[in-house]
Amino acid sequence: MQRQSETKKIGIVAFKGCQILDATGPAAVFGDANTQLKEMGLDRPGYDVRLIAPASGPVRTNCGLELLADHALSSQNVKFHTLICAGGSGVHDFISNPRDVLALRRLARHAERIVSVCTGTFILAETGVLDGRRAVTHWQHCQRLAANYPQINVESDPIFIKDGNIYTSAGVTAGMDLALALVEADHGRDVALAVARALVMFVKRPGTQAQFSRHLAAQMAPDGSIRDVQMWLLDNLSADINVDRLAEIAAMSPRTFNRRFKTETGMTPARYVTECRVDAARRLLEESPLPIKTVAEKSGFGDEERMRRTFRRLLGVNPDSYRTCFANLDMAS
Repeated sequence: MQRQSETKKIGIVAFKGCQILDATGPAAVFGDANTQLKEMGLDRPGYDVRLIAPASGPVRTNCGLELLADHALSSQNVKFHTLICAGGSGVHDFISNPRDVLALRRLARHAERIVSVCTGTFILAETGVLDGRRAVTHWQHCQRLAANYPQINVESDPIFIKDGNIYTSAGVTAGMDLALALVEADHGRDVALAVARALVMFVKRPGTQAQFSRHLAAQMAPDGSIRDVQMWLLDNLSADINVDRLAEIAAMSPRTFNRRFKTETGMTPARYVTECRVDAARRLLEESPLPIKTVAEKSGFGDEERMRRTFRRLLGVNPDSYRTCFANLDMAS
């Protein structure tokens, strides 16, 4: 265990309408880290977690429950090692107040780590600290983030991204994964594992894991011919798939189908098929002990080498490494 002699002060920014788990989830991770560190013999807490808001006192969250803010954003005598911005339905009211944005920018300037959870990324974007950096937010809001802040390199797939001293994360519980990664960076893997076990979290969910699957995307797509094709693909990934066949299922000409499919899904049919196969292979690697060769066949890749090349190109890892990171612990044991 890496022992830290200095207690890190964590400031979590909340506001009216914030998502309660964006604030309390990371707080729970840091709080349990203190418990684990004490049991491991550390003589002082690893973290001092405080809640900040536009005004000190009660803050009503999106679910109606109130949190109690320790400090107002405008407080001049507080500085934080790590500043965490929650997200939620109240984000856009928050960023419409220039005084609060300016106060947050001042706090961020003095923080060693700057973090956002879910749509809290919009708050960081408004302060300008994300300009020229990579960032992620909840998958539903990635397009809007990219449109509103074109100076940010928005990536929609990871559950969290680190760019320098700035960390952004995807929806809600991804903030706990990110907090766990920060605990590991501060105090080592043994402490992070102990926290994960205590909170019944997935031990291995690094930022490169996808936050949204093509299977879920197909289920949520609007009714119509393109959705019918998406659903057919999920059941026929091992079939010989080409555009003519997909266009026939959609009852369209290949040219019309290509155009409609890209408009509705944001990608070409070929890219979509590849991502569906990767998604199917991921789930088999996570949930079953099947040999890599069998996974490649069942997910439609046909052979191991083709699947390996695709995994390396899209995910940056080979299937064996992916299974090592994400395999269900009960299955793996």
